[in-house]
Amino acid sequence: MEKVQCMLSNANLPKLFWVEAASTVCFLMNRSPSVAVEKKTPQEIFGCPAYAHVDHGKLEPRSIKCVFLSYKAGVKGYKLWCPENRKVVISRDVFDETAMLPNLSLKDSSNKENLKQVEHKINTESTPQASTKIENRVTSLPQYSIAKNRTRREIKPPKKYAEADLVAYALNVAEDIDVNQEPSNYSEAISCEDSEKWMFAMREEMESLHKNKTWDLVKLSKGKKTVRCKWVFKKKEGTPGVEEPRYKVRLVAKGYSQIPGVDFIDVFSPVVKHSSIRALLGIVAMHDLELEQFDALYGLKQSPRQWYKRFDSFMTSHDFKRSSFDSCVYFKKNSDDSFVYLLLYVDDMLIAAKDKGEIRTVKAQLSEEFKMKDLGPAKKILGMEILRDRKASKLFNMQSAKPISTPLAAHFRLSSALSPQSDDEIEYISHVPYSSVVGSLMYAMVCSRPDLSYLVSTVSRYMVDPSKEHWKAVQWILRYLRGTTDVCLQFGRTRDGVIGYVDADFAGDLDRRRSLTGYVFTIRGCAISWKATLQTTVALSTTEAEYMAITKACKEAIWLKGLFSELNEDLQISTVFCDSQSAIFLTKDQMFHERTKHIDVRYHFVF
Repeated sequence: MEKVQCMLSNANLPKLFWVEAASTVCFLMNRSPSVAVEKKTPQEIFGCPAYAHVDHGKLEPRSIKCVFLSYKAGVKGYKLWCPENRKVVISRDVFDETAMLPNLSLKDSSNKENLKQVEHKINTESTPQASTKIENRVTSLPQYSIAKNRTRREIKPPKKYAEADLVAYALNVAEDIDVNQEPSNYSEAISCEDSEKWMFAMREEMESLHKNKTWDLVKLSKGKKTVRCKWVFKKKEGTPGVEEPRYKVRLVAKGYSQIPGVDFIDVFSPVVKHSSIRALLGIVAMHDLELEQFDALYGLKQSPRQWYKRFDSFMTSHDFKRSSFDSCVYFKKNSDDSFVYLLLYVDDMLIAAKDKGEIRTVKAQLSEEFKMKDLGPAKKILGMEILRDRKASKLFNMQSAKPISTPLAAHFRLSSALSPQSDDEIEYISHVPYSSVVGSLMYAMVCSRPDLSYLVSTVSRYMVDPSKEHWKAVQWILRYLRGTTDVCLQFGRTRDGVIGYVDADFAGDLDRRRSLTGYVFTIRGCAISWKATLQTTVALSTTEAEYMAITKACKEAIWLKGLFSELNEDLQISTVFCDSQSAIFLTKDQMFHERTKHIDVRYHFVF
């Protein structure tokens, strides 16, 4: 404060300006020689060596050699360049100005031959010499190690979040080693080996945009900003010997630059349910219908919604009806009482009809309105491969086969109490891709593996804080999948209708003692709808748990019945099987007594 008083007195200013004076003092002190840095200024020589603090372990080096670049505004530190990992870091460091760094293999565009050596003569007579008394006094002091500038403390994220970094790293590496080497921009596309194919695909894309009247040329409104666009390149591998690789190019808008409430409001766009896809496949197998696939461009937030509204308007204007049970299922009745079915998932379509002529008619109508790609017989939808074998007469008899392993062994008693406690276990689990593996298992379960429903429901509860025991359970499931890679859904032409099976695991959740509901519905012997989920309330008995599970299954049965009824399939839900006699009796007779009088009204829906 003495410096502040001196500055105010020298400038003849009142105490009102003490804040400005203090700021000026701090500014000058930060740029003046200081005892803390050996009577030097904080300014450093550009390109001089600097040692950034790192923490890789107790026995690892504590610093890494860098190069000083500049001063970082607003941060207590310097901007440094690390030659080892070729990154810019911000740190408070110990500088070494005695020597400059050697050549770091950085290529300079300038010509070294044009450089000239310049010598400067320095007059040393006017340079004051330090006092010999001071030198003697300093040399007589003990040799203490003087601490340099303290490095900024490094803030590390919790180790349980380190998995996200692993996933990001894996994605970057996978992108770098992509064998297809898809171009990331226009310049790369026109200069690569497949430039002619990419140029042809770009011309097709522009023709499609003009044909579909994607945009209108208008004057930019005052205060509005344009949404820029970019090219997206994708090479899709075809089926060897059947389909050649396809070069797809899309001109998309940078929707991420849009502002909610200003550029768009509603963005919701419906997609077909997985159960509806399997239901259609069941109908195709029952009646031996033809099944083909069609592929219809956007990048704005609201574009999927606008596409669906336009597609829905077109379908309804051509005598197709939209299902009231799934808004992405369309059907039309022909004069001969046959039906044409169409399923829409964003821009992917499945079309089923009695003969290929009807399918060609629908495709021709769609092609007149939209730019479409005919993919022929359906082979894959949402990552699920479709294999058709009309020669198969019956399902494979797998009842007598000896299983290699069980989906999940009985000794796994998973709960939150198993969460990692020691630092070693936390360190171990931070390098395990638990969430990624469970997400992959979940997608397989949703699409075509009902046998994984209970397993995924169990291991997905501990994605926030998994332990070694949880990871062992996931590894067990992966080993089970390895031995069942040929397991798939096979739709047949047997006489069985829609049959449901329901069960409950009483108090199976060891953390909150909630029960688990599981059901599966089959059509012609093949599963089309399934679920395994924890009940929302705690059941007090096995009867109550089974009773609530039956209610959940019956709600799904009513939805399936309505869907098949709209699709002209008079399939009655003949039976929903349950293995609890007490729960079955409770559904038939309203036996209200002390053990069941507390059950919520919503679960009596099954009556």
